[in-house]
Amino acid sequence: MAYYWFKTFHIVGVVVWFAGLFYLVRLFIYHVEAAAAPEPDQTILKRQYEIMERRLFGIITTPGLIVTVAMAIALVVTAPDYLKSGWMHMKLSLVGVLLAYHFYCWRLMGQLQRGECQWSSQQLRALNEAPTLLLVLIVMLVVFKNNFPTGAATWLIVGLVVAMAATIQLYARKRRLDKEKLDLTPDLPNQA
Repeated sequence: MAYYWFKTFHIVGVVVWFAGLFYLVRLFIYHVEAAAAPEPDQTILKRQYEIMERRLFGIITTPGLIVTVAMAIALVVTAPDYLKSGWMHMKLSLVGVLLAYHFYCWRLMGQLQRGECQWSSQQLRALNEAPTLLLVLIVMLVVFKNNFPTGAATWLIVGLVVAMAATIQLYARKRRLDKEKLDLTPDLPNQA
């Protein structure tokens, strides 16, 4: 019975962790874009984003990570044979990448707060797609285990995920270019 409790809280931890990661980088995007706002709006927005980022990271994202990892360790202790499976080795590798992403976000958060972040909002939008790809791969590994599909259907799904990410990037670029065009268009007097 303990295994099922650990598994339940592991899944809850994953959901909370990913929710935090998805929203955190979105806040970074807004934080970077606030630099284009006139004063005093720029200062007000940046301070607000710093507060939101710290709270999200400290109250949701990191606790989600801790619950996920603690319950994963408990699962391995109760069912150690999983460590003999190839799919588990791959899953743990991807989780390692996800942990590196988590702590890289922490580093970016510090850079933003110090005004040292060199990432553009466009680059951050691309970075924000990384956990989505990792989530899809990890879930597929858990569901399919050693029978991981490598056929056309799998590549179609991967292609759809990549297409979604590209569409989001293109839409964001279009919005940015449209805004720049509006900002550069001079106000013409009425010709009445």
